[in-house]
Amino acid sequence: MRLPVERSDPVTAPRDVSGLPEGSVSEWGQYRISLTGPHSHVLTINPGQGRLVIGGAGMGKKADLHVAADEAINWSAFAPFITPAGSPWPRHIDYHGNDTAFFGWSKGRRIEHFCWSPAFAESRSVKADAANIHSLFLRLDTLPGRLHLTLPALYNLGLSGDVSRLAAAGEVPAMLALTPRLGRAGEAPYALPDLGQLHRASSVTLGGKPMGRPISLKGLQAFTGLESLSLWGSFADWESLAGLRALRNLEIRFVPDLADLPPLDTWPHLDRLIAFNIDETAGKRLRAQMKMREKLRAWDDHASVSKLRKPEWWQGEYGRPFSAWNTRMAKAANAAYDAAVTAIATAENATDIKAAIVAFADRFNAMKGIETTEREDLGEAVVQFCALPRAVALGIDEDAALGWFDEVRDY
Repeated sequence: MRLPVERSDPVTAPRDVSGLPEGSVSEWGQYRISLTGPHSHVLTINPGQGRLVIGGAGMGKKADLHVAADEAINWSAFAPFITPAGSPWPRHIDYHGNDTAFFGWSKGRRIEHFCWSPAFAESRSVKADAANIHSLFLRLDTLPGRLHLTLPALYNLGLSGDVSRLAAAGEVPAMLALTPRLGRAGEAPYALPDLGQLHRASSVTLGGKPMGRPISLKGLQAFTGLESLSLWGSFADWESLAGLRALRNLEIRFVPDLADLPPLDTWPHLDRLIAFNIDETAGKRLRAQMKMREKLRAWDDHASVSKLRKPEWWQGEYGRPFSAWNTRMAKAANAAYDAAVTAIATAENATDIKAAIVAFADRFNAMKGIETTEREDLGEAVVQFCALPRAVALGIDEDAALGWFDEVRDY
């Protein structure tokens, strides 16, 4: 039975909920919780908030609760909280640290969405086969060590960063999403590492960047039972897909070059096709193949080829990370982007490039509407600046550039 809990007044002292029963607090406000010790943290819940970010003090405003990477966490401190609809709160947890007790906590409290960014230096084995998590996302770009993880039954497993740092055992996820760290554009195509038993996954999403380093598709040959494949970005070795004879669903989004894609009749069981925001020449060829296929055998599921793009669209519009912004904000962002590109092109040293990035970031400090998604887009713009010829010639490091970006922004 849910107990009536008065809303905490942000002006007064936070309400202590450490002794309240499970599922008794559904109001927004400020609360004192025992996260790493008795009454250690103040949790602020805003109206409509479903996501909670936990991380070190160095994350600043990015984290809702600050906890050192190796500090033990009492995950049951969240037991009193539920959403107004009655489900456990928070629904989505983004944790930057090394405590693995959340796997055990989930046995009695199902986790809908957990994103984990571990940062230990050694090799660790974690047995999580009894966990109750719907979707688990592992950010491995900050992991210098190696993670041996026994997986529970998951609907979705997402891996980003250096995916070779994970050795997985246990259950095979229903869906596997890979967003590997690719390096700079212009390098040889990225090769997927050996993913062990994850190669048994029947549904895979592979994501890169349309204007970045391509991903070789040769690594997909190891997924011998692959039935569903979703591709985002720039790819090489398209002919490798011909061996995926069990493929039933193929989705291709934001791909600038499909010249070497095998014809659709390569896959005898293909019944669903989505091609969206692809290069114009390949798109017209796919439409013709789709119509020919309809004459021989009707599509049992959805099939469409849409948003065909000319080469200049990729560089002038999608090549920049502001395509989802509203018109007013996108116009200002593109103007700032243009100014930074111009300044970097004439830079004589790293100091000049730092000044260009600082000026770029500073232009958004007074702009309204800069939330988490927009911050990530601006960070992506800074990464793109590092790929400009002059920045490459001066040896500008992405981490350093993002550090300059973070120094000046206050959003």
